[in-house]
Amino acid sequence: MELVLNLPLYKDESLSGRYIHNQYILDAITNYKAVFKVKEIGKSVLGEPINALILGHGSKRIFMWSQMHGNESTTTKAVFDLLNLFNSSSNAIASQILDTCTIAIIPILNPDGAKQYTRVNANDVDLNRDAKNLSQPESKVLRDFFNDFKPDFCFNLHGQRTIFSAGKANKSATVSFLAPSEDEERTITTTRKKAMEVIVAMNNDLQKIIPGQVGIYDDTFNINCVGDMFQSLGCPTVLFEAGHYANDYKREKTRVLIFRALVTAIKHISENDVSGTDFKDYFNIPNNEKLFYDIIIRNAKLDKADSEKNDVAIQYQEKLESGNINFVPKIEKISNLNGFYGHLEYNANNNVVLTQDNEPIKVGFENDFVMVNNEKYSLKLTKS
Repeated sequence: MELVLNLPLYKDESLSGRYIHNQYILDAITNYKAVFKVKEIGKSVLGEPINALILGHGSKRIFMWSQMHGNESTTTKAVFDLLNLFNSSSNAIASQILDTCTIAIIPILNPDGAKQYTRVNANDVDLNRDAKNLSQPESKVLRDFFNDFKPDFCFNLHGQRTIFSAGKANKSATVSFLAPSEDEERTITTTRKKAMEVIVAMNNDLQKIIPGQVGIYDDTFNINCVGDMFQSLGCPTVLFEAGHYANDYKREKTRVLIFRALVTAIKHISENDVSGTDFKDYFNIPNNEKLFYDIIIRNAKLDKADSEKNDVAIQYQEKLESGNINFVPKIEKISNLNGFYGHLEYNANNNVVLTQDNEPIKVGFENDFVMVNNEKYSLKLTKS
């Protein structure tokens, strides 16, 4: 069956931007109780509910969770778009999938981190480094549900920073994947091959839309990471990383791509006996490299007497302020940045670059504007 999707039909309009937490999703979850099984499976450190939705009645079991890191919300938006698709009685793809698959979804695993817009939970623990120790209530909730649900496939849904390129080219890693290692040797086991086959199916589809903008995340083994742990337990696990698309700091375009990738992956599992045979093209996907900054000002001088030209790299710091995520420009590096790319680039043409107060710039300064040859250049983004 051909994959034909019209996201506006399924987009959850109540969710947008980067700041997504339980308050935003509980109404939607309540509405889904009429059509899907909704279950509170535990609570966070601060007593926030952690919910799972279970849909479908097929024999192939797929388990996915989002916002293990509280500030990685793009995949949560895509998950609710996915739920809208499965709630559509007129969509043939959705009906077929629900006949062949049972899907369990935890929309927000780390509700305390989501509320505070932090990577870690309320105990300052990275849940994706707690898979072995299981020291946190959220980690125990995830493992207990995994043990009870007994999935055939796991989707570990994350977001990644704007710094990543797909390989060494001037191409942002808009979507990245990984079939995590299950041992120190990074052995290409049958379990990993099955995850790789699913990734190949998603990449083949995404290349039609974002050619050259799909990457593979680092596969160094760490048993403390959930994906590595679940892979080592024999469950094919796919890491999803929602990255940056041109000027899409609200991650609404990336949301569409993650939604499409999720449908492609589930559809592939639904229609095929995933044996891992078609895994080899996984190794043709470029590895992620850290070659991007949000802004680079090229050919800059630090003062009039400066005989050398420098490039000025600026990175946005995401800060939660009064319920909004503000992107604060911070000078990250001043150096020769040949081989690096900016999502936005200015050319100072050998002029002195100053702060908005006409002071010398330096690493660590947070500036909304810079002055180049008495002209003001804005570095600001709107709220997200």
